[in-house]
Amino acid sequence: MIIGQFDEKSATATMVLKGRFDYSCQQEFREFFARYPKGTDYIIDLSSVSYIDSSALGMLLLLRDHAGGDTSNVVIKGASEFVISALKMAHFERLFVLS
Repeated sequence: MIIGQFDEKSATATMVLKGRFDYSCQQEFREFFARYPKGTDYIIDLSSVSYIDSSALGMLLLLRDHAGGDTSNVVIKGASEFVISALKMAHFERLFVLS
């Protein structure tokens, strides 16, 4: 499940994911970030995610590209040890801010 909100003042979209972050989230995840123009900042809250797979990593990369690639500002926060280890195994600390 994905809960999203947008702060117009800071041009930041926040997405809170719950449960499993896997292929079943793909459509909802893409629809969320497609609403906002390039240059939007994103906060992805994974504090309630119990599982992440390779399709979720791919979705995060699509989000990063949509947000501006190397100039994007995408923060991934609240991830569990399991999720952080998956992100670090894929070297996502080089592409995203992990907090």
